[in-house]
Amino acid sequence: MPMLIEHIDAIARKKGRDVLFLDFPQKKSENDFDFYVDADWDNFPVRLQVIAWLDKNQIEWSECGHVANENVMCGYRGRIYIDVPFDTENPVFQKLSGYLETSEGEMKIDGVVFCYLPLDVAMKNAHHDEPGFWDRWAENF
Repeated sequence: MPMLIEHIDAIARKKGRDVLFLDFPQKKSENDFDFYVDADWDNFPVRLQVIAWLDKNQIEWSECGHVANENVMCGYRGRIYIDVPFDTENPVFQKLSGYLETSEGEMKIDGVVFCYLPLDVAMKNAHHDEPGFWDRWAENF
């Protein structure tokens, strides 16, 4: 069933802060990953593992889209927004970071990428929030 999923930059603008999200790239070869592969995201094992941990630890999350781009339209790629501020002093952020990363900042779980989108980058698309923007855009797509 189709769902309306917000772009990660729109979430940052609504929250008025930097945001965190997870990507789940697929290995194409030993040294090459593909962020754009189609997958059964509802049943993707590593994604389910992370979601179970987030739920167990009562960390709010939601599905989200990539940064909106007026030149590209693509389907959902498994991305998850995590409703935790990027703040190294925040105990929930510390717990999340400890689950996902080593002390050197390397990912602990193969197939998961922990990402950060600064608000100032998200603000570059603030014009997308104007009433009717996407309807006008769709007319010319």
